[in-house]
Amino acid sequence: MKYVIGVDLGTSAVKLLLVNQNGDVVQEVSKDYPLIQKKTGYSEQNPIVWVDQTVAGLSDLLNNFDGSREDIEGISFSGQMHGLVLLDENNEVLRHAILWNDTRTTAQCQEIYDVIGEDRLLEITKNPALEGFTLPKLLWVKEHEPEIFAKAKKFVLPKDYLRYKLTGELHMEYSDAAGTLLLNVSEKAWSKEICELLDIDTGICPILVDSHEEVGKITSQVAGATGLSASTRVFAGAADNACGAIGSGILADGKTLCSIGTSGVVLSYESSNDKDFQGKVHYFNHGAPNAYYTMGVTLAAGYSLSWFKDVFAKDESFEELVGEVGSVPAGSNGLLFTPYVVGERTPHADAAIRGSFIGMDSSHQRKDFVRAVMEGITFSLNESIAIFRENGKNIDTIVSTGGGAKNENWLQMQADIFDAKIVKLSSEQGPGMGAAMLAAYGCGWFDTLADCADAFLEVTREFHPNRENVERYRKLFGVYQDVYGRTKELNEKLAEFRK
Repeated sequence: MKYVIGVDLGTSAVKLLLVNQNGDVVQEVSKDYPLIQKKTGYSEQNPIVWVDQTVAGLSDLLNNFDGSREDIEGISFSGQMHGLVLLDENNEVLRHAILWNDTRTTAQCQEIYDVIGEDRLLEITKNPALEGFTLPKLLWVKEHEPEIFAKAKKFVLPKDYLRYKLTGELHMEYSDAAGTLLLNVSEKAWSKEICELLDIDTGICPILVDSHEEVGKITSQVAGATGLSASTRVFAGAADNACGAIGSGILADGKTLCSIGTSGVVLSYESSNDKDFQGKVHYFNHGAPNAYYTMGVTLAAGYSLSWFKDVFAKDESFEELVGEVGSVPAGSNGLLFTPYVVGERTPHADAAIRGSFIGMDSSHQRKDFVRAVMEGITFSLNESIAIFRENGKNIDTIVSTGGGAKNENWLQMQADIFDAKIVKLSSEQGPGMGAAMLAAYGCGWFDTLADCADAFLEVTREFHPNRENVERYRKLFGVYQDVYGRTKELNEKLAEFRK
């Protein structure tokens, strides 16, 4: 039996999966690491810790592996997007990595618009300037730490640095490069125009490769430290959302992923780069060959339900909290919730907006509030789906993962609100499985990634729309969409009263 390893370099931990040729996860290891938050809005990590914890995780995998180490043919990566790792002329780290959830760069986003122009930026990168992206971080270092910036010879993203330390080869692949605001997404090349206008040397941008491309072998030093064979083939990998899509089988037009974690993501496959979403959703290169994906984000998806539980049902389990929602009719008896408890991303990139319960009366019980929270989260995600459909996308099948896939009532709610077939997979390994699939495809186990998905992924349940509920939710969704505009000014006035 042959094996591959998928490495998912997340924000709080690195997760490693050992996967066999049948797609079975035969071992799983996770290693934590801390965030460094020196000031409000700052979020950093030490890249050396990513490497140390990954090497320790690989060593643990090999210590418990019964087969020959030569049976592990390949390894690939998924990684947190947008994070800035700056390297000097010897590829040594110059400062801690600035992560995707760091929000210090508002002024730099405005600088990008002032210099490039909002419309031109969208033409080139297909994405707006947001604090999370890499280019604003690069400009922040240039402005605030010029002595460090002067020494910077290359920048990479988190998983690319990890891969470099395992192979000695430095690259970036397209799905992560698309999240930098420096890539011409359609041309799959670094934008000389953006670099020149912002006075950034194009030499700082690394060589670009495809996600399934073999980029090297494990170094002898890493082989000795982990037990891996020095002949282990290493493949570039992809951004966490692209790997999550691969690991959920989002590999053809019409296929869409709904992932409800702390935040929520709606991600849809695109076979072409010619659609224009006016920057309302993200538009990135996929980890699958010659493909793209569009993506909308709800900032507080599962977090809204966690917040409600912590405030109103702290001593109960989530199962107890949502246990009665099936007895509440669609529409929560006229109670509506907007999940803006930490602001919103899609379609309203608004850090100041806050959530609402609207329509409360004395007849409502806690179970009505719980269902309203679940419906509100789903309505927010549906705003991304509505944008996709308004721009000509056909969305008929949605794979649901994360917290939203753990409750059958919520899965049916998604089918009714999204008006699409909802699919639940037998196991959820998400980005780590996507990374393993890229390695399996790179090793030649399958002719296509879609063939790999057919072999590795299994559907256990399908949920189909209830036509009566679909119509009810369609009317209620219109009311939901009104709430943002009607409460924006009120929330701005309330801001001065918050701590």
